[in-house]
Amino acid sequence: MKNSSLLLAAAAALLVLVLPVSAATPGFGNLYFNVSIVRTVVPPAAFPNQGIDNFYKVTNGVQNQLGITSVAPGSPDYHGGHWKVFLVSFNTGKAPSLLTSENAVLSAQNAGSVTVVRSASADFLCPVQP
Repeated sequence: MKNSSLLLAAAAALLVLVLPVSAATPGFGNLYFNVSIVRTVVPPAAFPNQGIDNFYKVTNGVQNQLGITSVAPGSPDYHGGHWKVFLVSFNTGKAPSLLTSENAVLSAQNAGSVTVVRSASADFLCPVQP
């Protein structure tokens, strides 16, 4: 009984890590890459602490905010969707705005509008389609 409870708890914890990144139904999703929307395979596979390419998840942004990738197929440094997750939060008193590129995230961070925090345990594998 103890082992099945432990297994159930581990499965629930894994689900919590994957769900915030995207929907959990198989199919295709969308992400921002350099102001354009690109497609991706959903759901992603958990890949904790092994991300290579930057992925930004806005936690309290505008409605319909998508995840943001730093690279995509055709980019010289694209590694097939091995995402290194960063959580982006708009700071108190700062109005959320739509962020559509890594550049926009970093500019907002430099302006003091957002806080960007590395979340290595949320790293995941999810290819982007050109």
